[in-house]
This record gives sequence, C-alpha cells and structure tokens, in this order.
Amino acid sequence: MKCLILAAGYATRLYPLTENFPKPLLKVGDKTILDWLLDDIDQSKQIDEYIVISNHKFAEHFQKWAACPSLPITVLDDGTSSNETRLGAVKDIEFAINTLSLNEDLLVIAGDNVLDFSLVKFLEYFKEKKSTTVMRYYEEDLKRLTKSGVLKIGEGDLVTEMVEKSPNPPSNWCCPPFYIYAKDDVKKVKEAIKVGCNTDAPGSFISWLCRKSSVYAMEMPGKRYDIGNLESYEQVQKEYKGIIK
Repeated sequence: MKCLILAAGYATRLYPLTENFPKPLLKVGDKTILDWLLDDIDQSKQIDEYIVISNHKFAEHFQKWAACPSLPITVLDDGTSSNETRLGAVKDIEFAINTLSLNEDLLVIAGDNVLDFSLVKFLEYFKEKKSTTVMRYYEEDLKRLTKSGVLKIGEGDLVTEMVEKSPNPPSNWCCPPFYIYAKDDVKKVKEAIKVGCNTDAPGSFISWLCRKSSVYAMEMPGKRYDIGNLESYEQVQKEYKGIIK
C-alpha cells in the first residue's frame, strides 16, 4: 500500500505564518504535523512508500524535509504557484496516480491535520471491510456541517450518500480528509474527473464513488485538530499531548 499525502494547498488563512512556508511542516510540540502523522502510520508496517504532493512554491521545503528520512518518501511537485491556479485535491490525486503509475490500495490523507488517535486502527478497519473506507465523526453544529463533507450511513457502516458543503446536510456525520481507496477504485479517479466530478474538495471523489462502489465509514475513535487559522494553531500547541494509544 502507498500513502498519498495532500500537501499542495496554500493555507492562506494562516498568513503570515504560511506565506512562505507549508502548513504541514509547522511544528506542534517537538515534531512537524507531517511527522506526527507518518510516524504513527508507519507503525502499521503496511506502507511501502509515502508520497507527498506539493505545489511548486513549497516543493523545495518538502524536499529538504524528506532528504534524510528514515521512511521512503517521494515528493511530487504539481507545478502550481498560487492559490488561484491550484489544481484541487482530486486532480492532485490523479496527478500522483498518473505520474507514479499507482495501481494498488491507497491511503489518502490531508497533511495538515493533527490527531490524538492512531490511524493504524483505520488501516485495520480497511482490512476487515476489504473495500474503500472513510472516516466519520458526529457534528452537532449546523454551520460546520454546511462547510464539510457529510455522510448518510446505512447498515454495517455503508455510505449511502455523501455531499460536500450542502446548505441542507443529510445527517450529522462529517467526513474528515482520511480515505483508503481499494485498488479497483483507484482506477476510477480518472473516470470521475472525466464525467464532471468536482475536483477541489478531496471528498468529492468519495461523493461520486459511493454511487458506484461500496464505501464504508469508520467512526473516528478520537479527536482531530483542524488547524485552519492562527488561533486554532495556537490552541493545538497548548492542548495537544500526542497520540492516545
């Protein structure tokens, strides 16, 4: 299995902190956000390569970070240089699939989230389901729901519907940017884009895919810290204590 890390955004809401530096390489405690994620995932012994998709503006920062790793890391430059010209998450995924001829199960994660639980549990869930899987957490706040990907869940955790940023969310189940694409579904990313799948939000492919394939949603077993602005970054610096085993 490969792990694809979405890190081509520009994090404009964190300016000036991220004006010339990538958000996933900001430090939380004694490690970067990316190091927290990768150090945890690697405990599963299921990933044989980590692929970081960067924009051109920040690619050099990621290449320096990956220069002396203990993990097999590949950095891809998607060629964009501004928030206005960004490819969008789904096209970045397609870019990585095409560039590296990826044809296997694929863990896809946003590289700018901090978690207090291990993603190894998510990989174990995928092995049980043997199908594309996502995560879900219960959100009471309607305003937050309208700005998120929201799932409808059927029997056995089956995703029956997913919508992105709907003014009328169909449930309280939010879908954070952590997905495992089964090998056969990796091939469908190109098809989804060709028929008009939205390409900006990473969950848009899942929204399309759940109408074509079986997609399951594991309930998130802990807390996700979404660093969206300077205030939330300061908060996570104070609160984060690491992964709770």
